[in-house]
Amino acid sequence: MNIRCEYCEGTVQPRIVKREAFKHRDGFVILEDVTIAVCDTCGNRYYSADILHAVHAVATGAKPPERTEQIPVTHLESA
Repeated sequence: MNIRCEYCEGTVQPRIVKREAFKHRDGFVILEDVTIAVCDTCGNRYYSADILHAVHAVATGAKPPERTEQIPVTHLESA
């Protein structure tokens, strides 16, 4: 793969990441051990259509997740 980053002059390379979180209008989805494309200069991430379709399927309930994890949520106090 020898693709130029759309944001800088870096080269986009495939990389296997342990966990990648996605925000979807129906919630958050985490994919594990997924291959994404990452710019070697600025770090911008690129996702294939297959990955985005998988995120949509899990977020909308069309595909059941392997497991569900709890995520801590809090408000920051105003200074």
